[in-house]
Amino acid sequence: MPGPDEVNIARVVALRLGCGKHVPAWTVQRNCASGMQALDCAARNIASGRAHLILAGGVEAMSHAPVLLNNDMVTWLGEWSTARNFGARLAALSKLRAGHFKPIIGLLRGLTDPVVGLSMGQTAENLAHRFNISRERMDAFALESHHRLAQAQDDKLLGEIETLYDTKGNAYEHDDGLRRDGDMAKMAKLKPVFDREFGNVTAGNSAQITDGAALLVLASAEAVEKYKLPVLGRIIDIQWAGLEPAQMGLGPAHSIVPIMQRHNFTIPDIDYWEINEAFAAQVLACLEAWKEDDYCRTELGLEGAFGEVDLARLNVDGGGVSIGHPVGASGARIVLHLLNVLKRTNTRRGIASLCIGGGQGGAMLVESGRETGP
Repeated sequence: MPGPDEVNIARVVALRLGCGKHVPAWTVQRNCASGMQALDCAARNIASGRAHLILAGGVEAMSHAPVLLNNDMVTWLGEWSTARNFGARLAALSKLRAGHFKPIIGLLRGLTDPVVGLSMGQTAENLAHRFNISRERMDAFALESHHRLAQAQDDKLLGEIETLYDTKGNAYEHDDGLRRDGDMAKMAKLKPVFDREFGNVTAGNSAQITDGAALLVLASAEAVEKYKLPVLGRIIDIQWAGLEPAQMGLGPAHSIVPIMQRHNFTIPDIDYWEINEAFAAQVLACLEAWKEDDYCRTELGLEGAFGEVDLARLNVDGGGVSIGHPVGASGARIVLHLLNVLKRTNTRRGIASLCIGGGQGGAMLVESGRETGP
């Protein structure tokens, strides 16, 4: 959600980092997957030979989302600006109504699909109903996300997270959305947000509104050799998929399967998975969809069920529910974290994936930088 001072934020970042005025920069936009799209663009530019070394990733400051004037106020301001005399201004003032001052909350509008008229939370409710995912199951998944993040922080497994400092010298070493004292009883007390009468999606089992940024350096083999760069991993394959916007949370189910088919992989061939936790219901729905013969045949073009992912290998250090989902950054964050998980576990292969507002999914297959043979 670019602000008026950061329309091409990539250029702002590049200049502030000291990359130099001669280094070009450009910004991409694919909603929740913008950070992953940036990595895709970088990888393709390197593969085509147009570049050898690229800094790519994503950023989002959801706390700074704009508050907008409504259309009636915009129209009135137009009339006011063209009023050339006292009488015309007096006539314009007579048309000003209290409703003109009703603001539009940019964040809420941005998280609502304009085609189907549903907020992202309402699409999660759709999936919970479709796959019969209970409130208790959503809450348990969300609570586990917090537990896993707490353990990762305690074990110092999040080395890619940088300490931030404010203008007063205060240091922030960890994201502040972690709820260490959460339990099922506290989760159960939270009221549904998106369907107050019948819903089950709450603030507790949804990703948090948060700020964040994630950047990775992508390099060609020549650049790795020239600058003696350490290799954390490799991008092997990328897939984008489209689906019904009202079911947008199923995007990972649609984008991951084609990658698996292209490489003749089965679920055990993937060591670790990162599926961004926009909502607990949304991740659980993807897992349920893969287990259903009918869904996999009619929606994914498979002969039967795709299979069942081991939860012990999915989002092992928590996810968006606990660490937050700064929309533009998450796609890059989950790829970076997945590569670090592969490194510390001495494993080879992982897939990172997101659902995308508007009814899309994105997935990226990566391999660790360790020597594994062909």
